[in-house]
Amino acid sequence: MPRQAALPPTLPPRLISREAAAAYVCVSPNTFDEMVQDGRMPRPRRLSDRRKAWDVRSLDAAIDALPVDGEAPTIDDTWNDIDAAQAAAAR
Repeated sequence: MPRQAALPPTLPPRLISREAAAAYVCVSPNTFDEMVQDGRMPRPRRLSDRRKAWDVRSLDAAIDALPVDGEAPTIDDTWNDIDAAQAAAAR
């Protein structure tokens, strides 16, 4: 889909197509579909009944959450102590 002529050429798009999102993440469109399906990449925004697009900001956040090669995955257990305290109080 061509870029809108009303936008300045220096303004990057906020929403991008499936093919552009796959290229942005540096994978094939089929691999990108798998990553969306398993939750590693965000689901698209629905623009109309037939048209979807991916938010670049959401893609950036998903990329930031991917594991770094050679590092142990981090587990966010920030709220674990809250549940434990509530369970102890309920006893």
